[in-house]
Amino acid sequence: MARTEQRDAREPRPFVFRFLAAIVVPLVSVLAKIRVRPGDEMPRTGAYVLAPNHYTEIDPLIVAVAVWRLGRPPRFLAKESLFRAPVLGWALKATGMVPVARSSSSASAKQTLEASESLVRHGRGVIVYPEGTLTRDPDMWPMRGKTGAVRLALEAGIPLIPMAHWGAQAVMARYGKKVSLWPPRKPVTVAVGAPVDLSDLQGRHMSPAVLNEATTRLMNAITGLLEELRDEKAPAERWNPSAHGQRETGRLEP
Repeated sequence: MARTEQRDAREPRPFVFRFLAAIVVPLVSVLAKIRVRPGDEMPRTGAYVLAPNHYTEIDPLIVAVAVWRLGRPPRFLAKESLFRAPVLGWALKATGMVPVARSSSSASAKQTLEASESLVRHGRGVIVYPEGTLTRDPDMWPMRGKTGAVRLALEAGIPLIPMAHWGAQAVMARYGKKVSLWPPRKPVTVAVGAPVDLSDLQGRHMSPAVLNEATTRLMNAITGLLEELRDEKAPAERWNPSAHGQRETGRLEP
């Protein structure tokens, strides 16, 4: 009885999600044995921004299945242009994915505000990769973050939740295009942290200093979770691609 009441207290799962989960979850479960660290929990209801680390192309599937098992429909930021595609656009809208512009402009800032208000209004969560693309760190530690995740959280006082996972690189190597099928069910461990404390930054002007401070706190939290999963310390200095002459392609957030 207690278990049923706990499930009923969570956000409703629309039919389109249940349909997709019936296909995706068994397929991913063949590739990876996903284990959420005991005691870690997502908010049962209400809006949130979930910020995971990103080091392989298969990460979104791993994160989506973990979030689904934690009782929330997984929704991601998606490029605005994708919403105009005939079939894909319908699917993105039907699942409540959040459109985001690629440029840093007043239009992009307005879109971020509208997205935050929509999350609060509908009590939904969204998954945002704060690094914007696969980490360029040689040892796959989180690199320098971007401000998209903290902007969403700060605009409407939405909880900003760090997440880390480790083990997906055995399923698909970084920059790899092929999935490793053998052995099956490779272990992947997921950690969900407490919301990042942004109370002292809430309601302040979205200056670069405020956004950078909030992003630093978020990346520190994600890195700390990953250190626990890997049982090792991250480098003292976070990887900065521009300082090493690397392009940061594939960005989805401003």
